[in-house]
Amino acid sequence: MKEIALMHRVDSEYCCPLSKNTIEIRLRTAKNDVSHVYIIYGGKYSFAENKNRQEMIRRYSDGLYDYFTVILKLEDLRLVYIFEILCGKKIFFYSEDGLNSNYDFKLNYYNAFQVAYINDADVHYEVEWMRSARFYQIFIDRFDCGNDTKDKSYINLVWGEIPNSKSFAGGDLKGIVRRLDYLIDLGINTIYLTPIFQSVSNHKYDIKDYYKIDSQFGGVEDFEELIAEAKRRNIKIVMDAVFNHVSSDCIQFQDVILKGKSSEYYDWFIINGDVIDMKNVNYECFASCNYMPKWNTSNEKVQKFLIDIALYWILRYDIDGWRLDVSDEVSHNFWRMFRKAIKREKKDCVIIGENWHNANSYLRGDQYDSIMNYAFTKACLDFFAFNKFTAKEFAEKLIELLMRNTYPVNNMMLNLLDSHDTDRFITRVGGDKEKLKCALAILYMYLGAPCIYYGTEIGLEGGYDPDCRRTMDWDKAEKNGELKTLIKTLAKLKKDEILINGEIKIYADEELFRLERSYKGKTLRLTVNESKKIYPLDGNIILASSENNQKKLGCGQFVIERM
Repeated sequence: MKEIALMHRVDSEYCCPLSKNTIEIRLRTAKNDVSHVYIIYGGKYSFAENKNRQEMIRRYSDGLYDYFTVILKLEDLRLVYIFEILCGKKIFFYSEDGLNSNYDFKLNYYNAFQVAYINDADVHYEVEWMRSARFYQIFIDRFDCGNDTKDKSYINLVWGEIPNSKSFAGGDLKGIVRRLDYLIDLGINTIYLTPIFQSVSNHKYDIKDYYKIDSQFGGVEDFEELIAEAKRRNIKIVMDAVFNHVSSDCIQFQDVILKGKSSEYYDWFIINGDVIDMKNVNYECFASCNYMPKWNTSNEKVQKFLIDIALYWILRYDIDGWRLDVSDEVSHNFWRMFRKAIKREKKDCVIIGENWHNANSYLRGDQYDSIMNYAFTKACLDFFAFNKFTAKEFAEKLIELLMRNTYPVNNMMLNLLDSHDTDRFITRVGGDKEKLKCALAILYMYLGAPCIYYGTEIGLEGGYDPDCRRTMDWDKAEKNGELKTLIKTLAKLKKDEILINGEIKIYADEELFRLERSYKGKTLRLTVNESKKIYPLDGNIILASSENNQKKLGCGQFVIERM
């Protein structure tokens, strides 16, 4: 047996309570190395005399490992356990002491794996509505201008022209309100808004005042109308929390510029010296942007200031979530405090971090609910745009991503193909709509919440920022093009209980990529063909990327079958 591949950790993605008396246990082994795994478990104080034995299922396999899983229903919340592993004709036992050919159950209190007690406060409860959420990200300045009577003197971009970093197109909150029925028709039930707060930029990530809506977007009445009209249509609103940094124009930083170390706000920032030097930048900031100084989120006054802002928008407007900008540069301690405060007021307010990398340490149920799943984005690019993956390698990568996190986190992941911070997916695949269609099918079938970046439904092109922030083409959007029709159909399919609650299976069949979701004996199977071969079809096809692939599946095409 390849002992070096064995992996199990308590209080991790390998051992996660799903409720007060339910726990999921995983064991990782080398791929194709062992035939059977059993978990032997019992109560902390009765394990030697009263043991239970249950077989674990080899549920997932990636490029290197197999993952055996089991969900236990417990009567005693003080759990101890070890693993019994069959490798060929040999039996091994795996505990905190590692792998052994025998195990002394009478001395289990020394080396069995232990969950001392499942405390309710340690359970990462899902935000249930995330299972059926269908997100749409709106970069407000480029979406739609709905207020024809506002001061438009700031607008310097003709709608439809290519933007630069200083472009202002005039999109606003009223524009979003008048397009809500369009979003409903598209199958959207959750909007993720980039920042709405007072700022000098078009993107508003350098915020001057967190309590004021930027006048370019409208006023309090406009936001109240958006909230009311969205709720009337059962659309949820997730806002952008920019708590890593702030605008240098904010009153706190300006006070430090004026008074230096004698300012009451000096410790609100991370400064090397007695006075601010904006030219030589002697303070921490976002990236290399001297106009975005970094908050000192270890300061208790800063913590209260920022958490009060988040609570204000929840309590006054009943928003449904926060997306946390540059969240991985803010301390774990702050996010733990943030979560407690937010969940105390609204338990189903979702907290989504902007972490581009493995964020497991933030996803233990004490900080975020999930993250923007850029690792999923990259996997799709590697398969469809960069030709780095075969179907088998792509399947294995998606499984690997699932195994980074717990079951509740995977159900709440915000999965995306592109955003305001990336090239447009359609541009990355060279304008190939068939590749985009296949990627969209995977996006909606995968575990978690799909997020469409505005304009994807019309094939809006764009390179890296700021080119990915072009204005919406409403002439195209008001027509039922092939991408829009597909997204509407996928969104309708996402309402199926199989995609809301179903288990997932991902694998390759010859050169075909397969993704299955199963629930209560029913299965939906997605098949994607990125090979040069043509494969015959004979299943119950409910959706195809082309009317021509009802009998055969050609290159760059997908089908979804009901099994």
